[in-house]
Amino acid sequence: MSDVIEITFDSLGLTKPLDKMTAKELRQLCMDKIPQIQGASGMTKEILVSTIKELFGLEDGESKTNPYKQQIGGLKRQIKTMREEKNASESRQDRAVMRRKINKLKKRTRRLANASA
Repeated sequence: MSDVIEITFDSLGLTKPLDKMTAKELRQLCMDKIPQIQGASGMTKEILVSTIKELFGLEDGESKTNPYKQQIGGLKRQIKTMREEKNASESRQDRAVMRRKINKLKKRTRRLANASA
């Protein structure tokens, strides 16, 4: 009777995408959590990433997609129009107000980008 444990990609608990991990981190991940991959200590980063993606049936760029991508795009378009308004503004106070609003939107886009990671 063999004890085969089913491992899913989400159960690995990754904090960043595979492509952003170092070779050392990938090797440690394979040794600690993915026993199906043999010889990880001798593999390069590219081979490790492709092997892990192949094992879990992921395609390139599919490892972690941002569910807020459309919302972030809308916020960036809004920032662009606000910058144009700020540059066209005559009043120093109006430019300062616009700058603060732009900074708030930029912070929101960063939070949304990090929320999916």
